[in-house]
Order: sequence, then structure tokens, then C-alpha cells
Amino acid sequence: MTRERKYRRITRDDRMKIEALYNAKVSVRKIAKILGFHYTAIYYELKKGFYMHRNTDWTETKKYSCDKAQMYTDYESTSKGAQLKLGNDYEFIAFVEKMIKKKYSPNAILGYIKHHNLNFKTKICRNTLYSYIDKGLFMNITNKDLWRKGKKKKNEQHYVRAKRLSVGTSIDERPKDIESRENFGHWELDTVQGKREKGEVLLVLTERKTRFEIVSKVKDKTALSVVHFLDNLERKYKKFFSQIFKTITVDNGSEFSYCDEMERSNLYKNKQRTKFYYCHPYSSWERGSNENQNSFIRRFIPKGVKMEIYTQKQIDEIVRFMNTYPREILDFRNSEQLFITELQKIGYFAQK
Repeated sequence: MTRERKYRRITRDDRMKIEALYNAKVSVRKIAKILGFHYTAIYYELKKGFYMHRNTDWTETKKYSCDKAQMYTDYESTSKGAQLKLGNDYEFIAFVEKMIKKKYSPNAILGYIKHHNLNFKTKICRNTLYSYIDKGLFMNITNKDLWRKGKKKKNEQHYVRAKRLSVGTSIDERPKDIESRENFGHWELDTVQGKREKGEVLLVLTERKTRFEIVSKVKDKTALSVVHFLDNLERKYKKFFSQIFKTITVDNGSEFSYCDEMERSNLYKNKQRTKFYYCHPYSSWERGSNENQNSFIRRFIPKGVKMEIYTQKQIDEIVRFMNTYPREILDFRNSEQLFITELQKIGYFAQK
């Protein structure tokens, strides 16, 4: 007489018990004995539901989630036996987790892989990668680790044309060809501050074609600090300044009120070094590149934090990240590569 083999699948109720027991530090073999499963089945089940739990003191503890394990099981059942595209490609999984921790988006990761000709066994599209992260199929990351999650806000442009003080030339008079972003040398300038009080701020310059970023700390949010910043920039690029910085578009902040001083060259007498254009009030979309780049900075410097705690060297590291970040809008090239190409076209490096 043959002995009948007893077998049953792990249910959601079982997973809830596993979560309570494992997170209470009960051993795997004891959990298996309590629930009536082989210990290898419990090990496999734990692997599906592991995640890193962040404690109140910001330390991390490895825990098991019945919800995550159930989601993984449900996903496997819908695939009707087909394996996940991730498979056992641990190199790809580790690479994605590492890049997410470095604040790369899933789309930028796939672009980085393509641009640098990296070879992994796994070949997936952007939507699939986002889906795998949403379903918790990565051990060390979740969608909470993504910088931007969810739908983008609808760009509601009301185009308010409020009258502006006649400090300088209105954006209405800016040449229309600048809008196409086909010509190099047209920039947007803005300030990024920490706490809303007196103190150091960042001046952020964004080139519209290449999205190249120049960021510098200044002692305060005043017009004089902006003029000194431009003077230092002109001393760096010298006679090439006017070719690199053909125009600069700003908002109506008081820090940009010294229009004549900002436009006038500090090195060459009676010469204009650049041309400033002023946006309409409450029209931040007119400096869209600036606004988008500022969101990159906020990945590293949250709002409400004093700029004094950051050194210029730390700011430079953030800018380096931004300028070498692969961008879909640039066919996954980076801003630094394109900026250097534009400098080569005007002979900047040949004259150094």
C-alpha cells in the first residue's frame, strides 16, 4: 500500500502567519514546523517577501511582507507559468538597484545601458521596468525609492500678461528662433534658496539647447551678488563669453534688477557682454528648462534646508551628476558631452 503524499499551497493566511512569526524572530525551521511545511518552502516564501524596513532612527532591518509575497505570487499566476523577464539575471538586478540608489530614474537607467553598450541577459522596456518595481520584484528597492512617482502634473498655462516694471527687455521681444532650442548660447537664470530668510543661495544657469548647468553659491539673494557672479563667469570665459552666453532669460525677482550692470562687460569697456530678457510675472513656464533643472537639485538639497551647510565642492558634485545624467530628450546623451561639442565649434579649447 503506497503512502499518500500530503501537499498544499501556501495561502494568504499562511503568509500572514509567516510575517508575524518571522518578524518576531522565530527561526525558519520552527515556522515550518508550526505551519506544517518543509523548511525549504518557507525559505523560498521569505525570499519572495523580503524588504528593507526603515526604522525611526533611519537604520534598516530585513523583514518579510505577506502583501509583497502575495503580490509576487499573484503576478506569477497571471503569467500562466511563464518566467519573469528578470529571471536569474542578478547582474541586471544589482545594476538597477545601484542606479536607483544613485537617484537615476528607471528610464534613465535603460538609456544609460543603451548609450554605454552594457550587455545584460535581461532586455526590457521602460514600462516593464516600472511595473516590476511597482510590484515589488526587486529585493532592495521599491517605488518609494523613485524620485518622481505617479502622473506628472498637467501643465496649466494661463498666460497671464501682467504689466512688468521696465527694468529691462521683455521676453515678448526675444527672438523667436530661441524657442526652437536649435541655436546654442541661450540661457535661463534663477535662484534656489533654502530657508526663506537671509543667507546664501544658489544661482542656477541652464543652457536651453544642451541643458548644461552652471550652479554657484553666492552670499545672498541680491542684485549685487548676481553681478559679481556674472563678472566671475566672464573672467573665466573671457572673449568667448559673448558667444557662449548670447542671451539670458530671468524672472522679475529683485536680484535681477541691475539690468545694465548685468549686461555690461566687466572686461571690455563700453561693450555689452550679453542680453537679458525678463519673463512675465507668475509665468515660470517661460523658464521651463530652469524649473526642470531645479527639481534635480532638490533631489539632493530639500526645501527648507540652509545652503550654508553645503560647500561649493558638494554643489559641484551635484552639478556633475546633472550634467552627466542621460536624458531621453537628448537621445540619452548627456549635457556635458553636448556642451563640450558646442565649445569645440567656436574654437574655445584651441585658444586656451
